[in-house]
Formats: sequence, structure tokens, C-alpha cells
Amino acid sequence: MAQRAKAFPENAPGPFFVDTSCIDCGTCYTFAPEVYRDADGHSAVHAQPADPQRALMSLLACPTGSIGTDGKVGMREALAAFPSPIEDEVSWCGFTSEDSYGAWSYFIRRPQGNVLMDSPRAAPPLLKNLAAAGGVAQMVLSHRDDVADHARFHEHFGCQRIAHADEHLQGLEHYITGTGVTALAPDLKIIPTPGHTAGSLCLLYRDSFLFTGDTLWWNPELAILSASKRYNWHNWNTQLKSLERLLDFEFRWVLPGHGAPHRAESAQAMRAELERGLKRLKAL
Repeated sequence: MAQRAKAFPENAPGPFFVDTSCIDCGTCYTFAPEVYRDADGHSAVHAQPADPQRALMSLLACPTGSIGTDGKVGMREALAAFPSPIEDEVSWCGFTSEDSYGAWSYFIRRPQGNVLMDSPRAAPPLLKNLAAAGGVAQMVLSHRDDVADHARFHEHFGCQRIAHADEHLQGLEHYITGTGVTALAPDLKIIPTPGHTAGSLCLLYRDSFLFTGDTLWWNPELAILSASKRYNWHNWNTQLKSLERLLDFEFRWVLPGHGAPHRAESAQAMRAELERGLKRLKAL
């Protein structure tokens, strides 16, 4: 729980604050940039909210409990707002986990069975809300870093957990092997994208939403799709080849574990964005 006595001096005066337990995962200022900002190594409140809903949702989503507020008005509504809708059947889970360094996870609500992409924190309010939405049939894990409370979700919902065998995650129900595309259903395709880790993978839903783990994200400062050569745990050249492979697929959304999400107006526009991003990354 955040402590007012440990609040950063950069916080704007008012009820919301960030304290020194912040790990600068980026969750709060990615979700609510109107309230929070990157303050060079940690987050801070740069403007107190007129409507506290998104500020409170960021407080709940924070993996380290580093956001505090002097009042609790609206907390019940903020708890009920997760999963938070993105577009159509796709929502953001919130409740990020420190074990995954605040990585984002996503919920896909489908008549054929709901899907979690990567694991959020198994917070009781989120478990309750997911159960009310029909539970979880499958959990796809993009790579070993963002698995968080996957075992608790399996115990709670009986969901089938899916990851690439090269991640060496023990005890899962389904392992992907090789580099071929695996169709879990006509609207769900797993695309192996090794590079960040040996078994990194992406999930493509309805040829529109691409869930990328730590393979690809939007850099809002540069306004370009990006990836990290510095935080590459397997092979950078392999990751570049995986990014090139994504040019073969159609999607309008990039929904990452870390970094900002991005929506393009069309699959063609997203392809152009990816080509532009790849050109920059190859020059690094």
C-alpha cells in the first residue's frame, strides 16, 4: 500500500500520489496519461483528475501498490470496471503483477470459450468479474516472463494453458513446437516469434488483434512500432526475422505486454507502420 510519507515530490498537489516503491513499469501512465507521467525512472502524478475513475483503475492495476489516494470514493466502480474494454470483445485485465514487472494481460470474450492472453494478478475482484463474464477456457502465455499467477487461474477456472515448448514452463496442458502457425480455432492463431526469448509467441485474434508479449509494441515518444535490443534475452537477429514474418499477417491492433498498445485504421496502415518500425530497428 502506498504511503503518503514516501510520496515523490514531483507529484502534483492533491489526493493522488505515487510513492518510492514504484518500479516504473509504465502501467499507470500508459493507461491514464492524463493523470500520470514518466518522471525519469519512476511514475508521478502530473495532474489531479477531475473524474477519478481512470486514476483509481490505475491504482488497482499497479503491480506494486505504489499509487495512493486520500479518498476511496469511486473505488467500487473502479473494481467493477475490469476487464476494461478496448474494442469489441477484447479487454485489458488490469491488476498487473510484480512477478511480470507489470506486464499487461488481455481478456477475449468469445462464445466458443473465453481466452486470457498472459496472466494478470489473481486478485479476487478480477477473478469474480471474469467468472461473471463466463470464466476462462484457455490462457495463452507469450513467454516465460509474463506468466505471473497462471497456476492460480488454472486452479480457479480449469483453463488450458498454452505456451511454446522452448520456454520450458513445466506442467502446462498444451505446448506449441516449431515455428509453424497453430490454429487454436478459426479465429485464433498462434504465431511463434522467437527472439526476445527462445519460445516467444504472438496470438492473432480475428485477423485484427495481435497480442505480442514483449516482441513488439508502440513507442509513443517516437510514434513508431518498436522492440528492445537492450532487453533481448535470446537473439536480436532472430527477433528481427520474427518481426519480418508478421508482415505476412493482417491486424489492426498491436497489444503488448510492455510498451503502449497501438491501433491503426486498417491492416494496410498497420503493415506500413511495421515496415517503418523494422527499418529503424534494423539500423540499431
